[in-house]
Amino acid sequence: MLVSRTPLSCQVLLLLLSWRGIDTTEEPGPTRPPSVPINPLSTDVRSVVIKAGENVVEKVELLNPVNLELECNWTGNQNKLPSITGYWRKDGNEIGNLTVLLENDQYNLKRAFNITGEDGLGKYSCLFGDQAKADFILEVPQMDSVKDKPIVSYVGDSVVLTCKMEKPKPSTWYWYRANEIEKVLIDNDAENRRYKIKNEDKKTTLMIFNLTEADSGRYYCGAVYNISISLSYVELKVITFLEPLKPFIAIVVEVLVLVTIILLYERRTSKRRPVAGNGMNADQTNKLTQGDNSEMEESSTMRQRKV
Repeated sequence: MLVSRTPLSCQVLLLLLSWRGIDTTEEPGPTRPPSVPINPLSTDVRSVVIKAGENVVEKVELLNPVNLELECNWTGNQNKLPSITGYWRKDGNEIGNLTVLLENDQYNLKRAFNITGEDGLGKYSCLFGDQAKADFILEVPQMDSVKDKPIVSYVGDSVVLTCKMEKPKPSTWYWYRANEIEKVLIDNDAENRRYKIKNEDKKTTLMIFNLTEADSGRYYCGAVYNISISLSYVELKVITFLEPLKPFIAIVVEVLVLVTIILLYERRTSKRRPVAGNGMNADQTNKLTQGDNSEMEESSTMRQRKV
């Protein structure tokens, strides 16, 4: 009887639980964030025509990742062969070759490249044997030319470093400080407030307060685009207030040394000459004695004539 009652009691218990609405299913885990959709790359085509004896250079500025199709058309030379060997190179390294047929009185070399980041930028070259060549320079927009002379400021002062981008507006700006090994990202320092960065649409400024000589060096500004960062730099030289006076001080020291040498020489030469009791030297005394003797001789001669 005991064995037959056990299944019945279990059934009753399950019936009560379901009647009370108790949910015995497992709790779901945390909701996963939706996957970010990957937008297909936009397509762009760049084409060049190479004439006989020419090497063409085409600059291509990119802001976003792109599926870029490069095309080279060569009109050939006088001896147009039915086919030649064509090559593609990136930064001097060969990335493929194929046979190019003569069609419509010219040779056509075409290839698509997925440029998704900074590694895809660089120089892409198409070559028709060793007879013709075209270079495609893939890069982000470049900033204004670097200043030839450094910005000079003084210890204890403040300085403002500026970079401008006249071309497409970047998404943001970064500043870096160069050391012997790498570039170190600069952020607005919350502790001592020595740095202050101000970003505008096509301009960024870095203010450095309470300068020291250790702040001298190269500062990089970076205009950020979706595909890469365009870098430029500003050279800073921090000097003390005595630095501009150093040439003048050097001249004064040279003059003092020269005057001292002259005075020492005059003093040594004056000591070598013997001085008489009346303050005159020996040469002056001899001249006076000879003059007295000549006067005495003249007076004695006059007396003899009178007699």
